[in-house]
Amino acid sequence: MTRIEKIAAAKPDRIMFRDKECNDKEYVKFAMKVLEIGSKYGVPCSMYFHPEIFSDIHRTMPMLQHIPLSEMNRCRFVGVSVHSVEEAIEAERQGADYVTAGHIFETSCKPDLAPRGLDFLRKVCQSVKIPVYAIGGINADNIKSIAEAGAGGACIMSGFMTCDDPAEFIKALRKGAETNEF
Repeated sequence: MTRIEKIAAAKPDRIMFRDKECNDKEYVKFAMKVLEIGSKYGVPCSMYFHPEIFSDIHRTMPMLQHIPLSEMNRCRFVGVSVHSVEEAIEAERQGADYVTAGHIFETSCKPDLAPRGLDFLRKVCQSVKIPVYAIGGINADNIKSIAEAGAGGACIMSGFMTCDDPAEFIKALRKGAETNEF
């Protein structure tokens, strides 16, 4: 069983597939496989690239400058990564269904960049009506603070890629959140 299949079998709320290392052809090939695995386990999947192919898309703010949400008519579910309150407001204005805000805590993915913290997350959550998902350094020990800041949930990359058992990892996260909202 592949890592992505183990993650999908653990039933996360969604899988967001982003691979900056592969070329367009490889990305589409891998994304189709991720969709197949997600479908097998009933887990929706969002893709970072190719809004002309995929209907669930996650974008960065710079991507929106090249292809505004209004031009992605066929997309039925669109999220946007934001790093400021202003970006969150702009993403909502353009029609995003949700935003991911981060990075909130220290993370090995961005070792030389200071985390934005819970005050930042709280301000983003208060500035928009769409769901805000926190990202960056989130684990079972700090996930409850994400909910308390008003986030609709959390996005986690490193934890899923390094844990021994994704099902146990999700179980620990949900227990750590101590809320039914996640």
